[in-house]
Amino acid sequence: MGPCWQCCYAPSERSPTTPSIPEFLLTFSFDPVVTIALAIGAVLYAWGLVAMARRGERWPAWRAWAFYVLGLGSYAWIQYGFLGTWSHDLRWAFTTRIALLLFMVPPLVALGGPITLMRRTLPPRGHAVLEAILRSQPVRLMGNAIFAPLVPLGGFLLFLTPLAAPLRLDSGWAIAITLFVPFGGLLMTLPIAEDTDSRSSNFIIYEFLLAIVEVMLDSIPGIFLRLHYTVLDMAPKITQTAWGAPLPAWFPNPLHDQHLSGDFLWFLAEIADLPVIIALFVRWGHVDRKDAKKIDDLSDEEYEAAVKAHLSGHPTHN
Repeated sequence: MGPCWQCCYAPSERSPTTPSIPEFLLTFSFDPVVTIALAIGAVLYAWGLVAMARRGERWPAWRAWAFYVLGLGSYAWIQYGFLGTWSHDLRWAFTTRIALLLFMVPPLVALGGPITLMRRTLPPRGHAVLEAILRSQPVRLMGNAIFAPLVPLGGFLLFLTPLAAPLRLDSGWAIAITLFVPFGGLLMTLPIAEDTDSRSSNFIIYEFLLAIVEVMLDSIPGIFLRLHYTVLDMAPKITQTAWGAPLPAWFPNPLHDQHLSGDFLWFLAEIADLPVIIALFVRWGHVDRKDAKKIDDLSDEEYEAAVKAHLSGHPTHN
């Protein structure tokens, strides 16, 4: 059991416990790792746009705008802004940052259609490599709407253990989270958003039903953080910021910090699976139209044979 911080602070010391809106919006800190990641993403996407222009093909302007402004822009705002700056010291900034890197940034990047852009611009050998990667078992598993929501659930359960403290306080883990959390989110999001993995309509129904169940499961870590009255990560109480400055007046005590962490995580987990469900609806419609076209293309004899095979329990394969 961790130490109970519920009664360690007088009310005057616990209020206020959140920063002002201007401070939240205007806080900025430079991160070289983030800058390198942003530069790589921006250059690779720009290379694809140039390749499209050289081939005389058009790429929707809104997709490029979405990739740079919404996708890379949201990543920069999270990492350079308040959440990235205070991630070391504040539990709620740390958990909210990870949730947004996993749930918000990848869908916004996916709006730019990076997989489609690569498919249309890569040379034959590069295209073959890309397709091999997309068909590989790890990518197919990560892009499976049944498996994908279980990844954040497993990660967020770590917030209920003492392992959460080194994840938040260690600089090596900070770099790993900065790079690999959004990358993992992309692996889960892009195959679903860009329909890179063909599924049958029945399989999509199973994905859809399980995704609804996982909406409830993903909220469990946030609920436990919010309702628990001991500090679960057992980290030592912070007396000054990571850069040696005194704590601001709004800085919460450890228990309230954990409760705020649970509040934000609970909220984000409740809405995070909605894009997955929407993407499944879109994919379902796409597969249904494809199946309908196959049926329309059948001759009368082929259609009658298919119906008989279905009724007999031995479907044909055309």
